[in-house]
Parts: sequence; structure tokens; C-alpha cells
Amino acid sequence: MEQNQQENIVFNIEKIYIKDISYEAPSVPSAFIQAQNAAAEIGIQLGVEHGALNPEQGIYEVALTVTATARREDKNLFLVEVKQAGIFRISGVEGDTLQRALEISCAYVLLPFVRETINELVGKGGFPQLLINPINFEALYGQKQAAQANPPSIN
Repeated sequence: MEQNQQENIVFNIEKIYIKDISYEAPSVPSAFIQAQNAAAEIGIQLGVEHGALNPEQGIYEVALTVTATARREDKNLFLVEVKQAGIFRISGVEGDTLQRALEISCAYVLLPFVRETINELVGKGGFPQLLINPINFEALYGQKQAAQANPPSIN
């Protein structure tokens, strides 16, 4: 019986696309002339959103948003934000397993696409290559679940 249930599980990538993109470099061109040897502080933030497009057919949209900022000496060098999205067909699972598929598995599928887009934008902006390190979406999902289970109390 368990083997039949696993055979009915579907996880397909239907479409991958950029939903939103933003690039700003407010300190250019002076950033290229001043303090080129000083290291920039790089910050990475991310978020995962998902929604059902057609839940009866198992069609979901998942969007991974990554924001990368670089600062040097209290000046913003650049800010890049990419919302990489995909349409996924997921069926044969429900509840926590479906949530995990949407927030972990789909995010892992989208990460290489958003990583490439950010690196390309930063490079075309005249800055050195920016490689985003691997991200443990499973740990982030666990942290999110723990935070929802224990909301902060207001004293």
C-alpha cells in the first residue's frame, strides 16, 4: 500500500521565470574610483512565498526573493533584488509534506536561477562577481515553524 502511495506523488516543474527585478548602484561611478582596495560588506536576505493557482490540479506558484546589498564606508555600493518564481505541479501529498515541498524543494529548484541572475546583474554593474553561498532551506523552514509555534510575547 505504501509503495502505491509513493507512485502517485507528482513533483513537476512547469515554468521558471523572473517575477520582479531591481538593481540600484547609487555610489557609481565614485565607488569605482575611491577605496577600491577596501572590502565591501555584503548582506543577503531571502524570503519564500507560495500560493495555490489551481489546488485541484496541484498547481502552485513559488517565489524565492533574494536581496543582496553591498556597503563600503557607510555608502551603498549596490542593491539587487530578484524575485525568481516557478509554477510547480505537486500532487499526492498534503499538510506538512506539501508545505515542505513548496518551501524547501521548490526553493532549492529556484536558487540556481536567482543566484545566476544576481551574479550577472552585479557583474554588468561593474562590480566583482557575487556568488551566493548554498542555503539550507530545510533549516530555515524549521526556524519558521518554531517561530510560529512559539510567537514572541509582548510584556
